[in-house]
Amino acid sequence: MPNARNLMRIARERLFHVLRVAFRLVPLGEARRDHWRQWFLQRFPDVRPAAIPGQSSGATPARRALATSDGRALGYRAHQPEALPAPLPATLVAFYLPQFHAIPENNEWWGEGFTEWRNVGRALPQFQGHAQPRLPGALGYYDLTHPETMRAQARLAQAYGISAFCCYFYWFQGETLLEAPLRQWLDDPSITLPICLCWANESWARRWDGRAGEILVQQSHDPDDDLAFIAYVSDYFRDPRYLRVDGKPLLLVYRPGLLPDPAATAARWRQWCDGNGVGEICIAYVQGFERPDPATLGFDAAVEFPPNLSTPADITADQVLVNDAYTGQVLDWRELATDYSRRTSPTYRLFPAVNCGWDNEPRRPAQGRTYLHAAPRRYRDWLTAAIGRSGRDTSAVNRNPAPLVFVNAWNEWAEGAVLEPDARLGHAWLHATADALRSAAKGPAASRKAKVATRPCVVIHAWYVDAFAGLLDALAALAAPMRLVVTTGQQQARQISAELARRGMTAEVEVHENRGRDILPFLRVADRLLNEGETLVLKLHTKQSPHLQHGSKWRRELIDRLASPERKKKITEAFQETPLLGLVAPEGHLHPLPHYWGANRDNVRHLATRLGIQKPEALADHFVSGSMFWVRLEGLRPLLDAHLDEWEFEAEAGQLDGTFAHAVERVFALCVREHGMRVVDAAALCGDAPVAAGAYPYARRD
Repeated sequence: MPNARNLMRIARERLFHVLRVAFRLVPLGEARRDHWRQWFLQRFPDVRPAAIPGQSSGATPARRALATSDGRALGYRAHQPEALPAPLPATLVAFYLPQFHAIPENNEWWGEGFTEWRNVGRALPQFQGHAQPRLPGALGYYDLTHPETMRAQARLAQAYGISAFCCYFYWFQGETLLEAPLRQWLDDPSITLPICLCWANESWARRWDGRAGEILVQQSHDPDDDLAFIAYVSDYFRDPRYLRVDGKPLLLVYRPGLLPDPAATAARWRQWCDGNGVGEICIAYVQGFERPDPATLGFDAAVEFPPNLSTPADITADQVLVNDAYTGQVLDWRELATDYSRRTSPTYRLFPAVNCGWDNEPRRPAQGRTYLHAAPRRYRDWLTAAIGRSGRDTSAVNRNPAPLVFVNAWNEWAEGAVLEPDARLGHAWLHATADALRSAAKGPAASRKAKVATRPCVVIHAWYVDAFAGLLDALAALAAPMRLVVTTGQQQARQISAELARRGMTAEVEVHENRGRDILPFLRVADRLLNEGETLVLKLHTKQSPHLQHGSKWRRELIDRLASPERKKKITEAFQETPLLGLVAPEGHLHPLPHYWGANRDNVRHLATRLGIQKPEALADHFVSGSMFWVRLEGLRPLLDAHLDEWEFEAEAGQLDGTFAHAVERVFALCVREHGMRVVDAAALCGDAPVAAGAYPYARRD
């Protein structure tokens, strides 16, 4: 039987789902909406604001604050651009959707004032852990008819290493749609970011409603239209900022298979450009639906377009639905990245591409396709590999001093492919982009897994001030350099800092709210340390367990078995010499999960699905009781890259079991093993005698 907390989680998400749909169907005045928002906030104080019924996607400051404040997930990163390598190891080109402004045609087809923001704001979570709606962050619900919008986008892109936008261009027999932002770029020399055009040469249909047969605007092709099109876009080609390959303006075609005779079209374009002062052009097509040799089309190159043309595992059946009517599909994004990264280069010129996530639930409610487990660091790894793949290609057709690598996409908000800042993760995807460039610039050797630093990092959660001194005594006895990070509460911070000062110890002291015990503060710190390049961490905390008579003994035992001078030396050396060593636990405190489920079994299984790891069942699946251990941070990637929502961790209320933090405590070792690393106890590692078998004194066995 599911435990009470898991039932409450499912019931609450279903309640939100039903009520949010109902609130959007029933016309309510703004005052009435505010009344219900306050009602929800009072009764569900830990709910993320994005899930409050009645939340609109409008762009007023009050609404934007409600959508983005306090909705952060683990891994949120603020806007802090750092120096980029010079020269850049690749020219990163992000696909760009110029849709976010109203046009008469969309007003007629979808309702007055329609933009993609309407789709984004209506999205609802369909299964547990489904991060919808995904709402904008720093740039807000922008309008691309405002000139400053594209200027801000361009500045932001350049700050994190994006070198150009590849803008979708909508041309229908002499008529263009959604071109206003591109014309603004053409007329505004202050925007220094280059662009290129990708002709989206499809018909427009009501696919978002599932009525694919209803054509909104028909596309057709003929020789005269070929010439009219190339003459029109030549205005962009002539701009010195326009993106060029080998000195030639780059033009992409989205669906070359829809052209009656692609080679004839390409020949007409080349002849016109040659005779009208443009010169040679580079024509490429997008591999979204087909992968022929571009030479057979009369083209020069092809561009990858993930997630298309890949078949990762279908994991829909693993999800716990919150909408019984859901008929969509959930796929594993990690397999998408692996598939593309392992592809060999063809004999023709191919520009690699990466994807930063995909979820078109906003466009197809309850029928969308979601690629689960996309994460900024995973995207960073894929992008680093793609840059290396393009740089290693020595074939004559692919040599380029700064090879092009495409990213899908900059701002496909209704398809979940977004580099722009969002409310949950902030600028994390942009930081990952810049990190990939820095890693690629250092070369393949530096991209390999870093060796463990000889100076470890110690992370202490100091909630009980009287126990903090004992931890510092143990660290002082090590007489070794270390980086010390201390998390604590607002009330304890002054005493903690004073104790450190009294001892002359340097530490980074961070104040956290009393939520998630030692687990949530550690995850916040571990995520940051991993981004900073730290490799090895000793996790400690001032464990008291007031409900136990011997809680202090438990703490001292854990510390003695992890942080004695002899053990510290042997453990850190083992991490340096054994790349697959992931976690070292204190002996006697590494237990089979099935023996100590408590009230956590269903929560752990739910969490395993969220993380995309195997559900624990066997006696071989262990956890570290007391949550103190040495860990290689890379081994925690399955947990840290899940970017759990902080609201999921309950506020402190003296809970003894069954909380989200208790569930996370039970997956640390599982994540390390899932990542292909070993979990061992300290006595076995150090060659000491094992703990004598017997009843565990600090917890009751199931």
